[in-house]
Formats: sequence, C-alpha cells, structure tokens
Amino acid sequence: MSRRPESERSDWTDLDLLTREEAAGRLRDEIAELEPRLSRLAEEDGAERELVESRLRALRDAAAELADPGAPE
Repeated sequence: MSRRPESERSDWTDLDLLTREEAAGRLRDEIAELEPRLSRLAEEDGAERELVESRLRALRDAAAELADPGAPE
C-alpha cells in the first residue's frame, strides 16, 4: 500500500498504457460493433440513433487521429 495520500498518487500504472496499435484496434472493434447497431435503428429511434451516430463520429475521428497524428483537423 502506498504511503502517499490518495490526492498525490498517480492514476497511471504500466497496465493503463496502450500502444497506438492497441488503441486503434480497440477503436476499430467498437466501430465494428456500432455500425450494425446504427443500421438496425429505425428513423423512429431518433434520440438513440443520434447518440450512436455521435459516438461513431467520435470513434472514427479518434481512429483517424491515431492513423495520422500530424494531419490537420
């Protein structure tokens, strides 16, 4: 157990860190799970559809940034 107060301890451990490849793989996996879900949502499911579309945009943006970190936004 650490003797430092909780507020002074780091959140990071070696287990928390991902390589760019690992992070990209996780993003691709989540995108692959959400795409079929989005296609199954009917137009009547407007609120849920919006949430899934927003999540997919964010995941795709993050994946693109990992693929080309120097690209302008």
